[in-house]
This record gives sequence, structure tokens and C-alpha cells, in this order.
Amino acid sequence: MMAQAAEAPYYQSIGSECALFRHAFEQRLPLLLKGPTGCGKTRFVQHMAAQLGRPLFTVACHDDLTAADLTGRFLLRGGETCWVDGPLTRAVREGGICYLDEVVEARKDVTVVLHPLTDDRRMLPLERTGEELIAPPDFMLVVSYNPGYQHILKALKPSTRQRFVALSFDFPPPQHEREILVRESGLPAAQATTLVNLATRLRALKGQDLEEGVSTRLLIYCGKLIVAGVPILEAARATLVEPLTDDADVQAGLLEAVSATFGAD
Repeated sequence: MMAQAAEAPYYQSIGSECALFRHAFEQRLPLLLKGPTGCGKTRFVQHMAAQLGRPLFTVACHDDLTAADLTGRFLLRGGETCWVDGPLTRAVREGGICYLDEVVEARKDVTVVLHPLTDDRRMLPLERTGEELIAPPDFMLVVSYNPGYQHILKALKPSTRQRFVALSFDFPPPQHEREILVRESGLPAAQATTLVNLATRLRALKGQDLEEGVSTRLLIYCGKLIVAGVPILEAARATLVEPLTDDADVQAGLLEAVSATFGAD
């Protein structure tokens, strides 16, 4: 999927991540983003691509993603066989940013393709066409993953990790998250503060009753439903409870926390 350079989508900077991204781009360095689901990694990349005026090619990695899905393949069109570039190849040819989201989910042959692009060669070999594409100065490779979901069968090898400049992401501090929630959902500041405080309490359950904490993305969904007129408890159940767990007992505990929070609000 490609997004053309356009007005930068809203992104609330937390530290020096925007400056580091820009330096990595200017120095032609690949970038690795680490952080939990829904904490803003993808929005950050979208924001920076627009800031830099470069097209963005986003790939959501999965178990069946192969190197050919990234580089391209020969297809039959109109009775003729022709080569069709994949998103990675297009980004290299056009000078764009290729973003591989949850890269550890892809098959192992994907990282083999990435290696020549992540050292001083900055090269993409296309065996099937006999080409060796040299990445232009305005090409950048960005990958991300959620360390919380890693296990031994789906972990980046040290030899791959050490090819990237790395940035760690987490959920924004409460004040920043409240500002994001107000901006993105239209929720009044007082209700946004209550939601963020609730999210902080629920995130403390990660590793105990929950595999993953409430994401900023889910908070925005909740805020949008409330603004649209959905009752608060119903909106919270649909966004802060049901997506997090299927366990009835855990759901009951989360709903109790939600009810106590908004009952006291």
C-alpha cells in the first residue's frame, strides 16, 4: 500500500524521535521501531514520510508474506508475461520510504532480501530480472515489531537487529495521551483525562490477567464512540474490554474497573 506525500498526519512528539528519524533518513540509515501494539508507531512513520515529502509504502507483515511479495513477480497479463514490482522494489526505484510493520511475522526469506539494503551497499538484487538496484539517497527502510509478542521462533536475529538504528516506543505519558485523545476523538478534556487514567490502571494488569495493555488506538476508538452518542459503559466495553480478552472472569474484572471509574467521575 502506498501513500503519496501529503500534509503530515497529526503526531504528538514525545521526545527526540522526529529528529532522530530525520537524521537517519539524511544519513541513509535503516530504522527499527520497537513498541506495543497501538502506541503510535505507524502514525509516526506516516507523519515523518509526509514531513520529508516522500511516498510511503506500507506492508503489514504476516506468516505467509514472502520475499517475492516485497520484490515482485512475473504475472500473466493480456496473454503476456510481465514483471510487476512489489512495494519494496517500487520504494527503491522511486525513492520512497518502505515500512514493514511487524516484520518478525514475515517468513525468514524476507530478512535475507533486506540485508543488502541495510548496509553500505544499499542494494536490492532482483534475481528473476537480473537487476541489482542501488537505492537512491531518498530511499529509507523502516521496520517495526512488538517485543511483547516475540518468542524464539519469531525473533529478529542479532545479525539483523544490528543492521538498524533503533527506537523504543511506549504509550504516551498521561498528559500527552490526553492531548492526543482530545485531538483525535473530539472528547472533552475532562472525559479524556478519566479515560487515560483508566487505561493506566488497566495497563498495570499486563502480564497478569492481560497479554497486552489498552492501546492509545483503542482509547481513541472509545472516545469517538462516546462523542457519537454511545453510552460510556457500552463504548468502554466495546473498545477497552472485548478486544483485550475472551476470558469471562477477566472481562468481569475489567468491567468492574470501568464502572467504578465512570461512576466516580
